[in-house]
Amino acid sequence: MKRFLLPLLTLSLTVSAQAAPFTLTLSTSEQKIEKGNVRNYPIRKAWVLPADGIAASKKHHKFSSQLSAKLSGIEKQVNARRPLPATFKNVGGTWIAADQNGWIFDRDGTKANILKAIKAGKSSAQVAFKVVKPQRSVQLLAQRGVLTYVTTGQSSYAGSPAFREKNILVGASKLDNFFIAPGHVFDFNNEIGQIDASTGYVKGFVISGGTLAKEDGGGICQVSTTIFRALYKAGLPIVERHDHSHRVKYYDPVGFEATVYAPDLNLKMKNDTGKYLFVQAGWDRNAQTLRFDIFGANTGRSVSLSKPVITNFKAPPKKPTYIQDTRVALNTRRLLDQPMQGMTSVITRTIKVKGKAVSSDKLKSTYRPWAAVYGVNPKDKRLK
Repeated sequence: MKRFLLPLLTLSLTVSAQAAPFTLTLSTSEQKIEKGNVRNYPIRKAWVLPADGIAASKKHHKFSSQLSAKLSGIEKQVNARRPLPATFKNVGGTWIAADQNGWIFDRDGTKANILKAIKAGKSSAQVAFKVVKPQRSVQLLAQRGVLTYVTTGQSSYAGSPAFREKNILVGASKLDNFFIAPGHVFDFNNEIGQIDASTGYVKGFVISGGTLAKEDGGGICQVSTTIFRALYKAGLPIVERHDHSHRVKYYDPVGFEATVYAPDLNLKMKNDTGKYLFVQAGWDRNAQTLRFDIFGANTGRSVSLSKPVITNFKAPPKKPTYIQDTRVALNTRRLLDQPMQGMTSVITRTIKVKGKAVSSDKLKSTYRPWAAVYGVNPKDKRLK
């Protein structure tokens, strides 16, 4: 019986003396903006190091090469984290701004931490690493007073041809993620910059000489209209704004739009909120919708807009206009733009601060009657 008891006793002692796994941890925190407040949230990652490497390091009082492969894998994971700029996202109806710090693994520092912990009889050590902050951080948003959602401007470009959508998305991307400083006048033409093939635009239809013509950037007014809607709904005063010469259905509701044509026609709005405004662009290519979301400080301001009041209807001309279109067979035609009535639209904006009306203004747009525009073959006799 004693022969069998002795091995069982030895096995029991071996199990009870087994060392706890050695863990390498990375602990830090990052920030989010939620409901107007900046909050810290913890980040923790952990890796178990090979027991034989820990034992060898303890025995020889130096970092064992048996840990090198594992450490290299951890280093790769840590270094894969790149800095990402702060952006707002709508999460379950709540706008939350978050960024991401980048990490740079400090191999020598981490090895020193591991060896120090082993010598001290500890079962864990901290990763040594450097933090790389994004250029636009949550901290920067907070410093500039950008803590809450303000409003959204939206529009639909449904039915647009491919060249028009291309120009809309190129233009919108140039207004994505930028600040409007307090007291600064937002200048659309200046912010968009040069509109031609060198900056990503293609030729599209623009209103010219009472009909349509093709120029680089055709459709850019979808962008100016949408950002105008956002800034107007935020209560910003208009410095410069123009309506189209005739009603364009892409920009309905009637009159809630802004046309641009550099350098003659521009859109300018002044940031009078006393804090920075932050603009984000977004689009849905399946639904063919464009939006601009505005974020800033909670000024207590609320804005309401009336529905357009439309008067002075005038019938469209019966005689259409024709332009060259190489896609059209000789002696046929292709409808490019529908006839539109002339009319006048007035939208009333009321601005309140803490529930009390402080100002009211009217957005007036006057549209001329517009004839149908057809594309015809370049050899068509109807071209003049």
